[in-house]
Amino acid sequence: MIYFIATFVVFLLVIVAMAIGYIVNQKTIGGSCGGLASVGIDKECDCPEPCDNRKKKEAEEARTLKLQAETRIL
Repeated sequence: MIYFIATFVVFLLVIVAMAIGYIVNQKTIGGSCGGLASVGIDKECDCPEPCDNRKKKEAEEARTLKLQAETRIL
């Protein structure tokens, strides 16, 4: 039983230390493997035709990029 308690305490200390480090650094949590791009997948879904919500989002992103490019020129 003492091994269980000791292991639990060690794990608890590690989790608390990680939480304090996360709070102090104020960084977002990110993966280290590169995500889907590292395996050659360009988008999250493999649908041949994106849904209406996705089309709206892509149009808004294109509009934002265009405005940013125009403001850089000026």
